[in-house]
Amino acid sequence: MPRQVHLFDPPERFVAGTVGQPGDRTFYLQASGDGRTVSVALEKAQVAVLAERLEELLEEVRRRGVGDVPVSAPRELEDTAPLDAPVEEEFRVGTMGLAWDGEDDRVVVEALAQPDGDAEPEVEPLSDEDEGPDALRVRITAEAARAFIVRAERVVAAGRPPCPLCSLPLDPEGHICPRQNGHRR
Repeated sequence: MPRQVHLFDPPERFVAGTVGQPGDRTFYLQASGDGRTVSVALEKAQVAVLAERLEELLEEVRRRGVGDVPVSAPRELEDTAPLDAPVEEEFRVGTMGLAWDGEDDRVVVEALAQPDGDAEPEVEPLSDEDEGPDALRVRITAEAARAFIVRAERVVAAGRPPCPLCSLPLDPEGHICPRQNGHRR
């Protein structure tokens, strides 16, 4: 079955966000543009790693001097608005890929759908194969990537506070702490 690649070049908006309360949140990447919005679900750790890897990619491009990369996100690109509603999951992310397009000074971010039980053919991220998992692909400026990083880090940090003893997340009613020999903290 041919795969569907949701391409936004460039998106009007590309953000990480959540739906739900801390401890019961679902994380999304959402891209919008040309009257359409695509939302893909992923894990909190994937959002954190994407922000970290984007930062590393931008720093490497800046260090090598092969692109125009700002040191920080421009204030006018700060996005604190909630995800665009309705949030309808297109697919759950399995693999992600990042690249720098030096010709256009753009960051390319791709999220591939997690394979179903009947595994689809393996496809490398950022490839133009006709077969394979669906994908969300966005091409953004370095400034927009910096703004994405700031928001993604804020979204990840907005979860439940860590237990001061074991660092596991604290629920509002506490949790069973391994450092307290299984007693509630």
